[in-house]
Amino acid sequence: MTFLETITSPADLKALSDAECQVLTKEIRDTLITTVAGTGGHLGPNLGVVELTTAIHRVFDSPCDTILFDVGHQTYVHKLLTGRYAQFDTLRQRDGLSGYPSRAESEHDIIENSHASAALSWGDGIAKAHQLKGESERSVVVVIGDGALTGGMAWEALNNIAADSSQPPRRLIIVVNDNGRSYAPTVGGFAAHLDSLRASSNYEKLLSWGRDRLQQSGPPGRAAYTAMHGMKKGLKDMVAAPATGMFDELGIKYLGPVDGHDLESMEKTLTRAKNFDQGPIIVHAITQKGHGYAPAIEDEADQFHAVGVIDPLTGRSQPSTGTSWTSVFGSEIVEIARTRTDLVAITAAMLMPVGLEKFAAEFPDRVFDVGIAEQHAVASAAGLSYGGLHPVVCLYATFLNRAFDQLLMDVALHRQGVTFVLDRAGVTGPDGASHHGIWDMAMLQIVPGLRLAAPRDATRLAEEFREAVEVSDAPTVVRFSRGTVGTEIAALRRTADGVDVLAETPASLPADVLIVSVGALADRALAVSEALRAQGIGTTVVDPRWVLPVPESVLDMGKEHALVAVIEDGVKIGGIGSQIRQDLRDDDSRTGVLELGVPDEFLPHGTRDEILEYAGLAVPDMVDKILRILPADIVDRVERTATRTG
Repeated sequence: MTFLETITSPADLKALSDAECQVLTKEIRDTLITTVAGTGGHLGPNLGVVELTTAIHRVFDSPCDTILFDVGHQTYVHKLLTGRYAQFDTLRQRDGLSGYPSRAESEHDIIENSHASAALSWGDGIAKAHQLKGESERSVVVVIGDGALTGGMAWEALNNIAADSSQPPRRLIIVVNDNGRSYAPTVGGFAAHLDSLRASSNYEKLLSWGRDRLQQSGPPGRAAYTAMHGMKKGLKDMVAAPATGMFDELGIKYLGPVDGHDLESMEKTLTRAKNFDQGPIIVHAITQKGHGYAPAIEDEADQFHAVGVIDPLTGRSQPSTGTSWTSVFGSEIVEIARTRTDLVAITAAMLMPVGLEKFAAEFPDRVFDVGIAEQHAVASAAGLSYGGLHPVVCLYATFLNRAFDQLLMDVALHRQGVTFVLDRAGVTGPDGASHHGIWDMAMLQIVPGLRLAAPRDATRLAEEFREAVEVSDAPTVVRFSRGTVGTEIAALRRTADGVDVLAETPASLPADVLIVSVGALADRALAVSEALRAQGIGTTVVDPRWVLPVPESVLDMGKEHALVAVIEDGVKIGGIGSQIRQDLRDDDSRTGVLELGVPDEFLPHGTRDEILEYAGLAVPDMVDKILRILPADIVDRVERTATRTG
């Protein structure tokens, strides 16, 4: 039996010797590689925190001591050390372990959302709660890194943490996991500052040498070491002046930098931090993303930040079986930029994941990676637009939530021409509750003047994106799904206001149901249509292309049918179906509307098809819902026809 198999809680770590812990860290690293190679997930970040996480659980006592991770994708090691080894091969699988912290899994997990830069605020609040309840011996440890300190919310928290002067001081330990990267190398002024902190390791080496050599030299040497140690502030200012100055100015005690892969050094430094009883303290750990796994280290792009299924020996991924939505967009923006010199792109620490690597390679001066700072990205885009450019803000749909105020008040209110490209919109799959992009359409439909497109295939994505960047006086949004683009679906005809009709009601049947298909669900909409027609129900299928505002022709066709069924992979409360219902009521139409969308809940993780089925968007389920809500006269007609033909 391996040491890892014996770990049922962090308390078990304390019984291991230092030598046994070294073996344990190798077992953890091997388990990470073999498991994530089969399930996919965030491999590089977790390989980089093996020793750091082990040291934290050796020094602190979770869950009495609260341990928070920012961002949550670096918690695989934490899961293994908190009794979840036996379930680890179910990582990111339906009904298996989440790829992020999960309170349902363990009392050791606290923050589930994994939207970066929030953990310091959580830590501040938890530490205040401990203090007010008289629980002064409980520590709060916040592990923040992998780019999270580039987010403005982290600095709002630091500002408040540093300003606190309560007595007794709160026990808050901030562990900066400094790997120099988020997805790719971290950008911005703070990243440069951390680079200088890495360089300051010369100071630590000098002090360590002085301690070891001088203390071995008898009373004179120890006296000399004491004098040298007394010059600590001045020495650090001289050798590493840029390194700690900012933290000194904040008034937060600083320890480091320390080698985050040296388990003994990490434990000693964390023990010093735990015993520091004069307020918050920062421990600066230098780590390497992908540490201990050559294929990850050699991957200059993102050091295996997130991988699909790979060969654990070589790190090679399985050959792609199709074209991704992201790559279609990535090629199209380059084509447009070659003729549109005013086109610029902005992203928030996600250059590669949103498909901008080709754009950045060809137009390096026209792409701006602002770090994990979505609010700044959007407000900056408003300024770029005012300055005469057309910015394209590229984000995962779930992260647009963080910049809604800027979109509303900085872009829309000022009628600035900014295009938002939302990758991973709708149901995304194995990343789970915090990463499904299901709120964007409900959220954005209240923004005055905003126009939103939802392409059904690659051709429409290129077409609608080109239309979006032509709009110069309002925000435009193009949203698309995660994964591979499906089969091209040609339209039978296009209305004057740009709506594609994908299937017409046969002349032999009345106009019973208008099926409105939003985005990548067109294939399911057509399958629902066929199933209903097989039962004698007349159906028309339309793809509005631009779903907000709702095109007039969709409303006109809706009035001609007995029921409108809207199929969308966003929340149905406040979604496109709700908007169509409201618009029809405003036109005094009595046509019924059935919203076939995602329930108003936090969806679990699994494959996209599994989650769509869970959400009630499998074809048989949608057919059944439509049949149950059809007007009685249509049901009677269908039953009579079935009786005659039976």
